[in-house]
Amino acid sequence: MITTYKEPDVFHAIADKNRRKLLDLLSGDELPVKEIASHFDISMPAVSQHLKVLLNANLVSKRTAGPLRLYQTRPDALREVHQWTSRYEKFWKRRLGKLGEYLDSKE
Repeated sequence: MITTYKEPDVFHAIADKNRRKLLDLLSGDELPVKEIASHFDISMPAVSQHLKVLLNANLVSKRTAGPLRLYQTRPDALREVHQWTSRYEKFWKRRLGKLGEYLDSKE
C-alpha cells in the first residue's frame, strides 16, 4: 500500500458529527479533555482521536496548564468553509425567492 502525505483538510475534519459537536462545545471556554469526553457517548481514546484531527486541521488549539490539556475552537480556521458555502448561500436565496414568488402567484 502506498501512503501519501495529505495536508490537513478542514472539510474532512468537519465531516464527522462528533467533531462538529466538539467544535460547538469548544466554541466558548477552554475545556480539559476529561470534561470534553463527558459530553460524548464514545470512549476517551475516540474523543482524543477526534481532537487530534481537529488539531491537525488547525480548528482547535491546545495548551497545557499543569496536568491539564485544555482545548478551544479556533474559529478563524473555519473561514475556508464559510467562503466556500457563501457561494451556495446566494444560490439558495435566489431559489427560495423564486419559490416564494411562485407560491404567492398561486394564492
